[in-house]
Amino acid sequence: MEQRTRVAVIFGGRSAEHEVSLQSAKNIIEAIDKNRYEVVPIGIDKQGGWRVGQESHYLLHADNPKLIALNHSGESVALVPSPVEKNLVPLEGGLPLEPVDVVFPVLHGPYGEDGTIQGLLKLAGIPFVGAGVLGSALGMDKDVMKRLFRDAGLPVSKFVVLRRNATPDVAAILREVGLPCFVKPANMGSSVGVSKVESADQLPEAIRAAFIYDHKVVVEEYIAGRELECSVLGNDAPIASVPGEIVPHADFYSYEAKYIDENGAELIIPANVPADIVQQIQKLSIAAFQTLECEGMARVDMFLRGSNELVLNEINTIPGFTRISMYPKLWEASGLSYPELINRLIQLALERHQRDQALKTTYEA
Repeated sequence: MEQRTRVAVIFGGRSAEHEVSLQSAKNIIEAIDKNRYEVVPIGIDKQGGWRVGQESHYLLHADNPKLIALNHSGESVALVPSPVEKNLVPLEGGLPLEPVDVVFPVLHGPYGEDGTIQGLLKLAGIPFVGAGVLGSALGMDKDVMKRLFRDAGLPVSKFVVLRRNATPDVAAILREVGLPCFVKPANMGSSVGVSKVESADQLPEAIRAAFIYDHKVVVEEYIAGRELECSVLGNDAPIASVPGEIVPHADFYSYEAKYIDENGAELIIPANVPADIVQQIQKLSIAAFQTLECEGMARVDMFLRGSNELVLNEINTIPGFTRISMYPKLWEASGLSYPELINRLIQLALERHQRDQALKTTYEA
């Protein structure tokens, strides 16, 4: 039998999206082709400790999204940040573990989706799935993301950025974005810390709630329109999936609707929009992906206002992979099965690594 590629699926992390990450990792590990890949589950706890688990029990309460937790019984390890053959070292002593060939990071939010672990993996010389340091950092920061989209001529909503030490001018903010509006931590996903503001007196509390999760807050114009999502896949020549539509059963697509309550929103896949709008969605998604220098994968979220006006919302460089997540569902509807999607993402990571290895690191006059 041909030797299997060792894939470290890294999940959990120091983030408010920790539990979402556990669910995503569970789905990926269950779906990956075991004949082709040997899985090494590595869970990062909320204190930042790394543990290598056994595939049979790396999670507790794995089938309950409300109780799911990392099993802390695994061996504590560290990733050596240099391109050496043995890249996983046990912290309690002993011989290094067998090296991994590629990493699949499933770390949603800060310390995982923001370029931090991507930088560590680059230093360690290990191929990894998804965007690099730059694309990850840009995709995580909603302020910088929107400014780059705007400068590239891509349609974005009106927005105001607030910083922790500044006193917000409620009247000025509302003159810019109007009511209702959304208040969000700039560097958080999965609707964590997000509030919909209906009246001026609600804005200060919404801003306070968002600052719990970040030092920078974005206040966005409310877009009255259909909520659409599109999955992008690839490196130098990315492709886009069929788009899907989210119809929340509440005011907006909340954390619970995304990851816990299967009845919290209706997912319409593919979205019921005309063929010319589908093409515009796919074109805009790829343009957003390339504007932020993304690679591997991303989910692009946007609104359709009226019959033909598209407005970008955000991009997610490590989209959810839970059983009710849009990214894999959109590719399934586009003809790419879940196991084959995982395989394609791993191959893209290996291809990029080989491309990077071909670059010279020594100047020759």
